[in-house]
Parts: sequence; structure tokens; C-alpha cells
Amino acid sequence: MLLADFGTTYCKLLDTHSVDAPRLMATNTIDRKTMKVDIATGHNGKRYAKQYVNELTALARGGLTLIRKKTFTLLDCGSRDIKYVTYNDGKIKDMGWNAECGASMGFTIELLEKYYNLDFSKMPIPKSAFSITCGVLGMSNIFDAVVNGENEVEAVAKFVKGIALNAYDFAKRPRELYLSGGLCGNPLFVGSLPCPVISLGRFVLLEGLQATLQSSDCL
Repeated sequence: MLLADFGTTYCKLLDTHSVDAPRLMATNTIDRKTMKVDIATGHNGKRYAKQYVNELTALARGGLTLIRKKTFTLLDCGSRDIKYVTYNDGKIKDMGWNAECGASMGFTIELLEKYYNLDFSKMPIPKSAFSITCGVLGMSNIFDAVVNGENEVEAVAKFVKGIALNAYDFAKRPRELYLSGGLCGNPLFVGSLPCPVISLGRFVLLEGLQATLQSSDCL
């Protein structure tokens, strides 16, 4: 079966009959007329799938599959939004989804990386951060700082740390945080989170779809 997480900017595909790793492709390269999958989640998932699974459901099931604990908080930072799920003693305690204050945070970070030709693995974590509640609107902090003489690299670092702190607050400030999504690969973002972080990568929702496939829902 073909499973897919159709994100706003990236699509993750997994063929359950193949030994190959999941494929990552830009969403804008998808052939909208021919693309069909068996089970999907994500912003554009309903367009292409026979069965659709809510993103929070896929995140919760994927987290429970990958994390060998009964109590944890898992935060997913995507291109378009942020969402989290908290388990306590093996049961869902809390969850949240924010497409407003979390608007385009991941997309904006990637955009800034390309525009300023930055390497986030070489950027030190700043001591302070901009107060960020929206990725798009928050860019004005960078422009204002640069106009006032601040180094572009330092200004972007403060922006990224501000995004990380906003996401951490949204997840209700856990003592330990599991992280999924493309920002797992951004050392500056991960290092700006004020707690121990365990990165699970960007295929957690696919794990949730596999769990759905194995459940009675698909029988």
C-alpha cells in the first residue's frame, strides 16, 4: 500500500511493500491529476487518498509507536503549522493544533535560510530572542534589526530562537520534548528549545499511518 503525508511544502511517501526508505518530495512537483495513494494525512491529503487520517491522530499514533515511554509530549513543527500531543500513562492527556500563531514558521525559516545563504549548523544560539507569534509577521523584526545596524546572521538567529520559544510555550513547556518535522534537522532551532529535545525526524506521521493500517480501522 502507498501511504503519504501531504504537507504544505513537502510530501512524504512510503510504499509498505518496498524495503526502500520513505521518499521526500516537494509538494509543488506532485502530478495532481495522477497522484493517488491508499492512506494519507496532511494538509492536502484528502485530495489524493482513498482514506484520510487526521494529522493529530497520525501524530499521536506515530509518537506512541516510536517513543518507548507512556508519558511524553511530542511537538510537530511543519511548514504551515505546529501541533502537539501529550500522553500520560499511555493515554492522551492533551493535544493542540495552531495554524494561526504558528503560521508558516517552518516555511519562513527555510525561506530565510535560502535568501541569506545561511548554514544553521554553524550559527551560535543567541542569548536573546525576538518575540515571535507568527512566522510571516515576525520577519519584520529581522528587517528592523538590520536597518538599525545588527548583523543579518544574528538577527535571523534571534528570529529562529523566538519561533522555538513560541512553539515550546504552545506545547505547554514540558520538561522534555520529542520533536518531529523538518525542523528536527535545524540545529539552531533544536538548540533554542529550553529543555532536553529528542528529535524523531520528519516521518513520524507516516509511522502513524502504518499504525492505522495495522489497526482494526483498516480491516
